[in-house]
Amino acid sequence: MTGEEAAGKLKAAILNYDEDQAVSTAQETVTNNLDPLQAVDNGLVAGLEIIGEKYENDEIFLPELMMAANTFQAAMKILEPAIMEKGQERTVKGVVVLGTVKGDIHKIGKDIVTLLLRNAGYEVHDLGEDVDLFTFVETAKKVNADAIGLSALLTSTLSGQKDVIDALTQNGVRDNYVVMVGGGAVTAEWAESIGADLYAENAQMAVRKLTEMIAARGN
Repeated sequence: MTGEEAAGKLKAAILNYDEDQAVSTAQETVTNNLDPLQAVDNGLVAGLEIIGEKYENDEIFLPELMMAANTFQAAMKILEPAIMEKGQERTVKGVVVLGTVKGDIHKIGKDIVTLLLRNAGYEVHDLGEDVDLFTFVETAKKVNADAIGLSALLTSTLSGQKDVIDALTQNGVRDNYVVMVGGGAVTAEWAESIGADLYAENAQMAVRKLTEMIAARGN
């Protein structure tokens, strides 16, 4: 099996939501000493990009998106150690700190965004749920983040998103970060009113918009 063939099989595994094929092909890639980074970029990532486009166009839905992401993760468990062993590195597109704001314990949407961002090549620091504004601000400074993601499902916790943006402004670091907001209670109008940089209706769109925005900023 050549590297090109391995990438093709991995891409097909993503498109067919076939974890078994993804795992066996990843193992063959390592066993045959093929380039694991090529397998990831030309196989897994290429397949996931197609899945993302289908999801955005309503050709597939959340269960299929998650199956593809899980297939990606299963193969990465095998390929990532091989990449590290060879001293290779996947290009990190950016560093993101995200969490669900104070008073809100919902996590499903946030977890999907985390998974898709990591799959897309981002370093993600997931702070979890019910996160206070100080934790967002301090973690973003500590890890030199490019972006901060604030999730809120409840209308009663929306103000937590504004509180974080206000705290960034008061600390003189607001312009250091792309601030993206999302969650069931969030609207484009709300995002604009609090000065957020980015609002997306779904996880796939959030990843695409963030990638475009970070590239535009030259980060």
